Amino acid sequence: MRKIFAAALLAGTMLAGIANANVFRWANDGDVNSMDPYTRSETFLLTFNANIYEPLLRRDRQLRLQAALAERWEQVNPLTWRFHIRRNVRFSDGSPLTAEDVVFSIARARGPGSNVAAYFAAVAEVRKVDDFTVDLVTRNPSPILPEELTSFGIMSKAWLERNNAARVADLTSREENFATRNAMGTGPFVLVSREPDRRTVLAPNPLWWDRPEHNLTRVEFNVIANDATRVAALLSGEVDMIYTVPPQDMERIGRTPNLRIIQGPELRTIYLGMDQMRPELLKSDVRGRNPFQDVRVRRAMYQAIDIEAIRTRVMRGQARPTGQIFGPGVNGFVEANDTRPAVDLEGARRLLAEAGYPNGFGVTLDCPNDRYVNDEAICTAVVSMLARIGVRVTLNAQTRVRFFAEVNGPRYNTSFYLLGWTPNTYDAQNALFNLAGTRDGTRGVFNNGGYSNPRFDALVSQIEVETTPARRQALITEASRLLQEDVAYIPLHQQQVVWASRSNITLQQQADNGFPLRLVRVGN
Repeated sequence: MRKIFAAALLAGTMLAGIANANVFRWANDGDVNSMDPYTRSETFLLTFNANIYEPLLRRDRQLRLQAALAERWEQVNPLTWRFHIRRNVRFSDGSPLTAEDVVFSIARARGPGSNVAAYFAAVAEVRKVDDFTVDLVTRNPSPILPEELTSFGIMSKAWLERNNAARVADLTSREENFATRNAMGTGPFVLVSREPDRRTVLAPNPLWWDRPEHNLTRVEFNVIANDATRVAALLSGEVDMIYTVPPQDMERIGRTPNLRIIQGPELRTIYLGMDQMRPELLKSDVRGRNPFQDVRVRRAMYQAIDIEAIRTRVMRGQARPTGQIFGPGVNGFVEANDTRPAVDLEGARRLLAEAGYPNGFGVTLDCPNDRYVNDEAICTAVVSMLARIGVRVTLNAQTRVRFFAEVNGPRYNTSFYLLGWTPNTYDAQNALFNLAGTRDGTRGVFNNGGYSNPRFDALVSQIEVETTPARRQALITEASRLLQEDVAYIPLHQQQVVWASRSNITLQQQADNGFPLRLVRVGN
């Protein structure tokens, strides 16, 4: 079987090199960072690796749940979800997919080094019923559990064990193992070559179980960090599509013949977080206490942020200001609840003085420079705005691989930071649980600032199991109001998904910024 696969892959690779073959070349400002889909719960890494590793359930073009490696699923009792594994699915090395791979993958995802354990926070036990049936038993009723699984790719137990990669390499400690630079899944594409921070090449998987909608013979993903260089590559025809479009170049691209802008609202919310847990900040000139533990300081900083200036000048109108950590398109969002305080510099200075900081204080802002739209420019604007109330901010902008290793758990080596979050379930509970729940190893894994409120935790636990829509919405509204009153975060905006491509490229843009190559076609 493996010899047959090798011959098929070689033939596919040779075809990709033929003139006029359907080679799709695209670029982004940052890399995938790892071929292991469990190393980071980050949209770009997850969506890229989803072309190789498939979930039990996936999203269709309208982001509705759709059968994938599980051909059907059902809730057999209030605490048990049963998944029936699709038969005759093979990994790209020819080995069959079975329930053993699913059970092993979930255990690996919940183990050391994994950054996706939160997907299974509600799960008490995983049971293999037979070779093609798996039960997930939850601690309490979990009506949204199937929604949690759409970003979780299944890996081969035998392949991982054979290559000493049964444990996830911890990216926060800069670890690597075989799965970091190699990949072997059931998905529509296979990994051909990997040059970190430069280029990654994929080819169609000849053993894929599904009917291809794409017509690609080769996919070349290029990392082009510089905005001007990346746009120039599109204009010259060096690449067919760019995933991150600088707002300042949208008009130019849109009026260039044979190019087009693809644009729509994104579910991601960009926000500022503050360390509220440590008795003394790691990166501040204040000694013996933590300014961010005083809600007056947090509120003062919120009132100093001119979100309209960020929207118009930094984002060039390509953002929707928000006062919550989830936005439109997410179940539980209510427009009337989405309020934020007006800019009030005098009031902010008064709050700082009342909190014991009449002359302000110094702190470092950790920020990525290749992850979100204009991320470093947003942080630069925040530095200037906070200076007006005496908060002296030192900007520490880094590439995403260094930034995430620094600010994410288990280190949380940050005092003040900018991040973004897309609820992969398209439900408010996902953002509330992950971003603001008290950290306990599963809940609040991405609560980098360590915010903790027992009343909030109780509400989130109720939201998780409540099945009556009106009662559930009331709980979400109350939990969101608590976050606003506590100034747990400083929400900024929901950014727009903006891609650009050549006019002969057909693709599907999704509100979660997912980019499934299985829906890409080259040619008219």
